[in-house]
Amino acid sequence: MTSSDQSALKIRLATEADLADLSALMTLAIDRLQSEFLSPEQVEASHEIMGLDTQLILDGTYFLVELGNQIVGCGGWSRRATLFGGDQTPGRNAAELDPAVDAARIRAMYTHPDFARRGVGSLVIRTCEAAAGAEGFKRAEMAATLSGEPLYRIMGYKVLEPFDGQTSRGVIVPLKRMGKSLI
Repeated sequence: MTSSDQSALKIRLATEADLADLSALMTLAIDRLQSEFLSPEQVEASHEIMGLDTQLILDGTYFLVELGNQIVGCGGWSRRATLFGGDQTPGRNAAELDPAVDAARIRAMYTHPDFARRGVGSLVIRTCEAAAGAEGFKRAEMAATLSGEPLYRIMGYKVLEPFDGQTSRGVIVPLKRMGKSLI
């Protein structure tokens, strides 16, 4: 992507009308971007613990990035306790966080594989951090995939703890809880 392409990136809030396109982008990103870091079995299992969380769209905290008419990335933040996962992921917690003591959640970051490492993810993260900060959050945390970790480190996030994403078939997907101060 050229610098003129980067300046042509547009970010906006996602709507329910975007759900099918977002879901397709997420599937493609999981399948192609995780394959450098995970076994084929782990990539397949990732679909159980990752994906579309419609609560973020309903809360007005989920963004998508377009280049022309193509969605090239998406991601959001949350004021809810769930750290990661899609609608299908067990153990979700919709309790609202207290910005005075809790960290906002950076959630569901996906980039179209043809646009990876070209500024799409950093645009989403900066937008999410600004929105969370505007609501009084002083910190942000996320569950990072191994493929996303390099970007998050560049953006100032530190590993707080590694942990295993557990799937119903017993396949373990390695993740890392990462955090950053927003002030």
